[in-house]
Amino acid sequence: MALVILAPASTLAVILLNPQNWDQGQVPAGWHLRVIHGKPDFLVSSEGGGPSIRLKSVDSSFGLERGTDVNPYETRYLTWSWKVSRLPARGDFRNTATDDQAAQLLVAFADRRVLAYIWDTTAPKGTERSAAFIPLTRIFAIVCESGEAQIGRWVQEARDVAADYVRAYGNPVPHVKGLRIQINSQHTGTAAESYFGEVAFRGNLP
Repeated sequence: MALVILAPASTLAVILLNPQNWDQGQVPAGWHLRVIHGKPDFLVSSEGGGPSIRLKSVDSSFGLERGTDVNPYETRYLTWSWKVSRLPARGDFRNTATDDQAAQLLVAFADRRVLAYIWDTTAPKGTERSAAFIPLTRIFAIVCESGEAQIGRWVQEARDVAADYVRAYGNPVPHVKGLRIQINSQHTGTAAESYFGEVAFRGNLP
């Protein structure tokens, strides 16, 4: 097991996604809509009693992304809330022909490597492996939730990003340079729907 030496725990929090600051139908300053395939469909929702970002895919692939500069040794924990209300039928990131997920949270690092935290339809929770290859970029996927066990429910997640990075790539973790929430169903030609609440990096957990 790789040894990760981290700075002392901190109360620092870097909030990257705060749906309370989003206006209906608009992408806030600093965020960008990235369309890979088909028509994007997103809105600000009040699902769960508070604001969230709803993503809906019908044979499409798109995401909302922003740049940042986060030191994962100071704020080691990535925390977020998400809910999936519809999974892409037959989705499985382990096969290129079925590589669709209702919800993905991608963390991009200064060395052009990426950690993808996903809610997969088929791959078991806890599955970890290299994912689809993008030129000049490496992606390592971690299945945080799988299938319908938690469908329709808000789920709180927390990951030690520095430890995940070292386990995935075997090197010390560099600064985080970008974040994306994403949905896709174009490979299976189906539909999917998910919601994201606050996403933040924290020095320690509540």
